[in-house]
Amino acid sequence: MLDPFSDIVSLLGTRSVRGTSLEASGDWALSFDGRARLKFVAVTRGRCWLVLPDSAPEPMVEGDVILLSDTRYSVASDPHIEPIDGMELYAAPGHDAVRLGDGRDTAMVGGGSAFASGCAPFVLDALPRFLRIDPTAPAAAAIARTLTSLQAEIRTADVGSSLVAERLAEILVVEAVRAFVAAGAGNAVGWISALSDPRLAKAIGLMHGDVSRRWTAPMLAREIGMSRSAFTQRFTQRVGRPPMDYLTLWRMVLARRKLSSGSSVATVAAAVGYESQSAFTQAYKRTMGRTPREAD
Repeated sequence: MLDPFSDIVSLLGTRSVRGTSLEASGDWALSFDGRARLKFVAVTRGRCWLVLPDSAPEPMVEGDVILLSDTRYSVASDPHIEPIDGMELYAAPGHDAVRLGDGRDTAMVGGGSAFASGCAPFVLDALPRFLRIDPTAPAAAAIARTLTSLQAEIRTADVGSSLVAERLAEILVVEAVRAFVAAGAGNAVGWISALSDPRLAKAIGLMHGDVSRRWTAPMLAREIGMSRSAFTQRFTQRVGRPPMDYLTLWRMVLARRKLSSGSSVATVAAAVGYESQSAFTQAYKRTMGRTPREAD
């Protein structure tokens, strides 16, 4: 009940993005489009540059792990080199490993997690588009071990290697988010960064654990041992919206997932805490910008 991130990963149709690798030498640059997913990139040998839109190039060296959300990016031996489309190199099935030149200078691995239609913003909006994992973070050792295993699976042709690589890629995303939360998430605003606050994490967990309950801010405040005003103020500052607004958003995101799976409007309304189908319809349209019957 008190692990909302795992709750969301399991409920929002999360799937692993395949693990990939790149070995390169000489002058090279590859660009990748932005997609509604969480993507990690890790340098396992040598060095390179990460280039994001409207940002200064970021140097990356062996051991660096970064997390990217819905943004275009390029990786390059030199940030001034015009990149070619990296997506095409990995487009064909089974093309999980790419080598440029003799591949001796730089080695990288990548992967991540995608979400069911319409569900990604709930997660991606709560994370920065670019996050560098602190190599001294408690999760760093786990990330390093998982990267080693992922490299081995990408290079092998053993039975089930692609499936194992996908699962390892998903583990790396979770470890990266865990490191972000453990570090206190800096000055970031969003429900994920708020999980570094034990009381807010408990409040979010309570809402996720019993989404149909008629929660109020005073009820949640009592549960976590705070006054209503202090709780509402802290929640709004850290999450970016008041507690009841957050609960409504989560209910509607969850409702969209249930509706897209074929559940009736009446069934979904009851499941997310609405006795009145009309009240649910109004809340859904106000939050999602469409009626429940228009859900994809």
